[in-house]
Amino acid sequence: MRKIGEKEINDIATGAALLGAGGGGDPYIGRLIALNAVRECGDVTLLSPDEVPDDAFIVPIAMMGAPTVLCEKAINGGEYKVLSQMVESYFNKKIFAFMPIEAGGVNSMLPIAAAARLGLPLVDADGMGRAFPELQMVTFTIGGMKATPMALTDEKGNSCIFNTITNKWTEELARSVTMSCGGSVSVCLYTMSGADMKKYAVRDIVTRSEQLGSALRLIKESGQEDTEDRFLQITEGFKLFKGKILDVRREVRGAFNFGKVTLDGIGEYKKHSAYVEFQNENLSAVVDGKIMATVPDLICLVDSNTYTPVPTDALKYGKRVIVVGLKCFERWRTEAGLALVGPHYFGLETDYIPLEERVKA
Repeated sequence: MRKIGEKEINDIATGAALLGAGGGGDPYIGRLIALNAVRECGDVTLLSPDEVPDDAFIVPIAMMGAPTVLCEKAINGGEYKVLSQMVESYFNKKIFAFMPIEAGGVNSMLPIAAAARLGLPLVDADGMGRAFPELQMVTFTIGGMKATPMALTDEKGNSCIFNTITNKWTEELARSVTMSCGGSVSVCLYTMSGADMKKYAVRDIVTRSEQLGSALRLIKESGQEDTEDRFLQITEGFKLFKGKILDVRREVRGAFNFGKVTLDGIGEYKKHSAYVEFQNENLSAVVDGKIMATVPDLICLVDSNTYTPVPTDALKYGKRVIVVGLKCFERWRTEAGLALVGPHYFGLETDYIPLEERVKA
């Protein structure tokens, strides 16, 4: 058990934006939401999974929709109370703690803000260990848990509770409502006991995000020359490409950001080219026509000078970036995990090959 305050939030936002693999929302907006909450309401208590009683009622909370929409249609702060009241009334249980559903610039921050404003603890765990675009893409689905009953509300006060026959149906129906509500909403789903959380969640994701964010901050402040090597060592990342953005094509479709960013090589990659395709999160990285990484491994674009993560909605012409690959949570590499989030699900014409094997080859 420890406290999360302003310093921790700044580091968590940076680290979670890296683990978001291009998605999970703008870390600047997420950071502001969380910082305002703790400044007004006080620091948040962070619990390790083992500190949570088995019979505790744990509620993940998140933003759903296209990250670009949130830049113009922000939450108003009242969504947390609406969702908590809906969930507690439906289950006739008091919420013991919130938890994030994924890592990312916004969805790592909203649970902190909710915990601060409602005076509840936050659990150091999530359901992905990164970010994915669809609701069923969580380790809880692999464990056979249901996404519903799921509470949903928008910033205007419209709200509903879903009961669906599968987690994929939850995604389909909630996505339709999200579109009707303007492209972004706040949700609570996969409510669970402390025992189930310990069994199926990705542990210590908040702490890992903070450690990564702190390391990136120290690298930028050091002024040393070997910063790129240190960045790759700290993140345990694989350098896939380094280049300048030549073109970005994106569209909002079905409350997702779809697109492709094309890169022209610089430095040791001069005269080479690459592209990265994304659906909210980066899906594949291709260098000189050869696939270097695919989901569920993480594909991250970072500023080539500061190593600041660059989400898909912040990509723009001329920006110099490094494309980095990170290994995913091992449960995603199982048969059940790949059925949910493997390359075939996203329409990529390749089988999954672990990142480290592709790079070695």
